[in-house]
This record gives sequence, structure tokens and C-alpha cells, in this order.
Amino acid sequence: MSRSSKSLTLSRIEDLTLGSFAFVPTSETVDHLVRYLSTWSGSDKFFMIIQHTLKLLVPFLHFRARMQHRAGLRKEPISSAAESLVKFSNIISDARMFFRIWGLLPIIQWLTSIERKQPPTRRILTIERLQGWSMLAYYPLEHLYYLVAHSIVPSKLSAVSLLSLLPSLGSKPGDKSITLDAKSLGMWSCRFWSLYVALQFAHLLEDRKLLKTRERTVSKTKSVVAESEKEELKKRWDSFWSEVIVNLGNLPTAIHWSLERGLFASDIWLDAFGLVAGLASWRSGWKATALPIVPPASEAPDLSSTEPSAHSSMTLDPDIVAPPLNDSVTGY
Repeated sequence: MSRSSKSLTLSRIEDLTLGSFAFVPTSETVDHLVRYLSTWSGSDKFFMIIQHTLKLLVPFLHFRARMQHRAGLRKEPISSAAESLVKFSNIISDARMFFRIWGLLPIIQWLTSIERKQPPTRRILTIERLQGWSMLAYYPLEHLYYLVAHSIVPSKLSAVSLLSLLPSLGSKPGDKSITLDAKSLGMWSCRFWSLYVALQFAHLLEDRKLLKTRERTVSKTKSVVAESEKEELKKRWDSFWSEVIVNLGNLPTAIHWSLERGLFASDIWLDAFGLVAGLASWRSGWKATALPIVPPASEAPDLSSTEPSAHSSMTLDPDIVAPPLNDSVTGY
């Protein structure tokens, strides 16, 4: 066999083995998944769904273990798989909280943007300002809770007087100490989160009024542009109801972690509400990151002379304008 034929044979073998992915068809779904999971919100929502799904499986696995133990099929009424799922879900919960450590930056960016490009109504502007300031309180408290809970920051700090910071004065630190209680820090952070969620319901009421007004205006217009406006309204209504579901899932969780004794005796309710909020948020984010469908040139309407909608700046998806907030602070 000649050297060239050997080279061709080896190249063919390489193509069939190392180059086997050439036979794998491209997938728009995989491209979309990579695009969405590459965002902070997308990866957080993915792990949120996994976290709460695993926790909801735990009671079922324990129940199955008890039934098998009674039937003589298991030595102990304990599910080792359930314990592993609890550990994994706790790791996910901890990681999600850690990756929110820079959460203040998008909030500052958001508050800056709404002052430069204000919402369509004064009431919405006031609501969003209050939401932003509530998050300015939420994030530092959550970060401090995380650091204290993991013993990175000690629970007791010596109170150093301002004069002690000046060595030339020879002053000494005071004897007083500041106690940092992780549970209190977590509760207060979630109280500000509860405020955000409550304000979001007020925001949604204002959004509904604007959508209703725009809907009445579009219904009176008969043109090609009006048809495209109707399609846009459908998308906005879809985002609106998705956000309603997200907030209905977030509200019980936020209230529970804001109270010293909580709202629910069982964590099943928390995980159920968290899963609902996570799935609704994932759906909204998935649609928001979808590539637009470009119609053929012959079918594309001429919008060059069309004035922009009066409510085009209205945003109904908080995952676009603010960092993910639908997370429970766990570990108290």
C-alpha cells in the first residue's frame, strides 16, 4: 500500500472518530439554551428549578423508604438517595446566593437608567424608584448574612471609635462590640425583598392599565401596522401574566422568610411556590432570549413612517431590567 493511500485511510479513520460530530445536526434549541444559560438570569433560573424539584422529591423518597421498610424490603426506613438530594440542593442554594454577591451593580445600573429614560407614568417611576431602593437595602443585608452564616465574618465585631483610626492621637479601640445575628440579617433582607414583591404587584396594576389603553387604541385602527401592534400586545399580555404568576409564587416565600416563625410549617409549600416562580421566570426568559423571526422582504410592512408607541418603553419582564430576585434565603 502506498504512503498516500495510507494517509487517506488514516484521515478517513480520524474523520469517522475524532470528527464524528460532523454528523451531528445543528440545533436551534441547543443554540437557544446556550444563549440563555450564558446569562446570569438564565443560569439562576435553571438552578432554581433544579433546587426546588430536588427538594420536592425528598418527601416522596422518604415515604417510599418507609413503605418498603414496612413491607420488609428495606432494612431502615431512611432513603439515602433523599439525603444526597438534600445535600445537592443545599449546594445549589448556597451557590445561587454566592453568585448574587455582585447584585448591587445591576441595581445601580437600573436606577440610573430609569432616571435618564423615565417610565411612561409618574406612578410607575415612583414604584420603580422604591423597588430599586428596597434592593439597595436587600443585597448588602443578604451578603452580610451569607458571610456571617459561613463564619467568614465573625458574629461579634469590636466597635472601633473614629479617633482610634488616627494613630497620632494614640486612642485605643472601644470595649463595646457589635453582634451580627445571621437570622436577623436574613429576615431583614427578606423583608426588603417582600417590599419589592409587593411593589411589583402595584407595578403590574399600572402595566395592566397601560396595556388596556393601548389595546383600545389598536382595536380602533385598521391597517397592516395595527396587525403588528396586535401581535406585540399579545406578547406583552403573555409577559404580564407570566410576571403575575412569578409574583404569586414569590410572595408567600418572601413573607415566610420575613417572619421569625415563618408562614408554613412544612418546607414543601416553599419549594412548591419556588418551583412555580422558577418555571414561570424560565418561560419568560426563554421567550425574551429567542431570536426574532425576520419575515421575507416582500411581507415585511413599511414601518419607517410609523411613530413609536407611547408605551414602547414599558418593560414587563423584571429579569431584563433587574437581577433575579425570586430566591428564598435558606439556611436560617
